[in-house]
Amino acid sequence: MVFSPAVVVGHGVSPEADALLTPEALSFLADLHRHFDPERRVLLQMRRTRQQQRDSGVLPNFLKETAHIRQDPDWRIASIPKDLTDRRVEITGPVDRKTVINALNSGANGFMADFEDSTAPTWNNILQGQVNLYDAVRRTLRLATEGKTYVLSETLAVLMVRPRGWHLTEAHVQVDGEAMSASVFDFGLFVFHNAAALLARGTAPYFYLPKLESHLEARLWRSVLERAEHLLGLPEGTFRVTVLIETLGAAFEAEEILYELKDHIVALNCGRWDYMFSYIKSLRAHPHYLLPDRARVTMQTPMMNAYVRLVIAACHKRGAYAMGGMAAQIPIKNNPEANEEALSRVQADKEREARLGHDGTWVAHPALVSLARQAFPRVHQRDIIPDISDITQTMLLTPPEGHLTEEGQRMNMRVALTYLASWLSGVGCVPIHHLMEDAATAEICRAQLWQALRHGLTLSDGQTFTRDLFDLWFAQESEALDLPNLVAAKGLLHDLCVREDFVDFLTLPAYERLIKKA
Repeated sequence: MVFSPAVVVGHGVSPEADALLTPEALSFLADLHRHFDPERRVLLQMRRTRQQQRDSGVLPNFLKETAHIRQDPDWRIASIPKDLTDRRVEITGPVDRKTVINALNSGANGFMADFEDSTAPTWNNILQGQVNLYDAVRRTLRLATEGKTYVLSETLAVLMVRPRGWHLTEAHVQVDGEAMSASVFDFGLFVFHNAAALLARGTAPYFYLPKLESHLEARLWRSVLERAEHLLGLPEGTFRVTVLIETLGAAFEAEEILYELKDHIVALNCGRWDYMFSYIKSLRAHPHYLLPDRARVTMQTPMMNAYVRLVIAACHKRGAYAMGGMAAQIPIKNNPEANEEALSRVQADKEREARLGHDGTWVAHPALVSLARQAFPRVHQRDIIPDISDITQTMLLTPPEGHLTEEGQRMNMRVALTYLASWLSGVGCVPIHHLMEDAATAEICRAQLWQALRHGLTLSDGQTFTRDLFDLWFAQESEALDLPNLVAAKGLLHDLCVREDFVDFLTLPAYERLIKKA
């Protein structure tokens, strides 16, 4: 039986982008969709069921049914490709042309081209991002502006691609009347056009997989990888992945995720900001699991330290690399003292990661690459396996001491409003107060606001966080901002914070607004 290919329902954005949407590419995407979208939907329903259980008091824990995987001392992941054996510093950023060029030229070991948290998924951004990576793979990527021409250097960071998460769809591409999984679209279009060219250059398609909440979701990715390799005539294990352990559920199943992907996986990454958001989201129904202001939830707190040690131990026990988290700081121009203080914080954070046993780390700006590398003199540290005998469910779930403050909640409003206004304008990576904010940090902000309202939290100064107080501060913080799309951002954020139910991801309703606006 011959099936129809995927159907593009969005307008073309450029001749170069249209050239990627060939009948062959769309047929490839349609095959992946038909094989795997039913299982994706089942897994998303399982997420909803687990959350209902958590709300009723069944909290995340290590799985009894997979204990044999954790206890088996013999299995290991496949050998790591040569160009992924040094991952001491990786830079991340969106897929616009200038960022891709600067990141590849940055001197970092790797560049994660991000279709997810730092890219607002307009049809133009997604397709032009694919064009930019197509050109980068072939070393033809360049950008001419009025004042400068950007070109690729001789030595480039290793390219890795982060597709969007399982919960998102691509509204502009449909199969049998259904919107495609955004994960499958981002992954599938990239490998269809670039797998052969990457292999010819002695590398391969490499990916970061985001937002996984269980080993079953990793198993689905394994099936997608294997199917795509088969359709493209490539040996199994050609595609290699790093998984972000950035949800509470995934932390409890880190070894199982490694096991499910053992023929494709290279590393796990500690995605600290999404992990904090997932903690709030997962335990939102329980007032005794409230987190203090974001700035107080440092990686030295017992909860976060346990999470990191657990991931490092799982990786090194099985032969994988353990990647550290993001340094979100960006250079502070015209203020040398403040800039030096910020760089000192970055240095201390990276040295902490190296002491714990991480094999590498992330930065958000090229200026931080050399500083971060100084903290990692060894190519990898897989010989370090932290002692995790003390790590229990209670340790991973107990929040750090501290309070939510008025300034913390006002900051949550400012950051979330500024970020959403930018996102709705098509920009998903925003410098705010000398930090590069993305969807993960905006999620923390709105989740804390919702949770504090839901439970009528008493702030550090004794004020009760009521709806009236929220509305007063929200109006004051909104009036202090002058941004495009601020009205739309205000309406969206206000609804997300005051509604009775918790929306799983702010990008879901925001994407609906993005589509209507297009």
